[in-house]
Amino acid sequence: MAASAKHIGILVFDDVEELDAVGPWEVFSHWTHNHSEDGWTVSLLSRGGASVTAAKGMVIGAHHALSTAPALDVLVHPGGPGTRRLMRDEEHVAWVRAQRDHVPLMASVCTGALVYAAAGLLRGRPATTYWAALDELAAADPSIQLRPTDRYVDDGDVVTSAGVSAGIDMALHLVGRLAGRDRALQVRRGIQYDPAPPV
Repeated sequence: MAASAKHIGILVFDDVEELDAVGPWEVFSHWTHNHSEDGWTVSLLSRGGASVTAAKGMVIGAHHALSTAPALDVLVHPGGPGTRRLMRDEEHVAWVRAQRDHVPLMASVCTGALVYAAAGLLRGRPATTYWAALDELAAADPSIQLRPTDRYVDDGDVVTSAGVSAGIDMALHLVGRLAGRDRALQVRRGIQYDPAPPV
């Protein structure tokens, strides 16, 4: 990894929703592997650097512990059942809050927004989350301006997305922000993502 590379970190934890992490990973890794000239890298992070067991049993490895991760330019916090524990974990919430001081862009997928709300990152801001967790998000911080029908909400330095597959949409949007629309379209074609739901 080049010392000058900009870095995206995707957090993984026990009971993370698989696609919340793997969807953005697919987008960002396709981009960074096929267009290294853009100067970005991506890795998976876990609290101690160990593998985690996701919500439906997938075991996901991590490249770095939180304490040894490279300096981040983007942090992606996925959702899943494990976020209910994390939003009440004072150490984790303090770590998330501390990232706000030096990570330029904080993104969440699904109920990752609950953790951001617990850390105070969404106070008075527009945001979204998984449709079944909108009431939880409002209860976590009533000042949040809920956007229940949006796939993702870009509020500058904080971006939230709706549930599960919406993380792919958000990640493609971020590629567009970071490397331009043409690059995002190349990545979209590369992963053959062109939703046309069968039902």
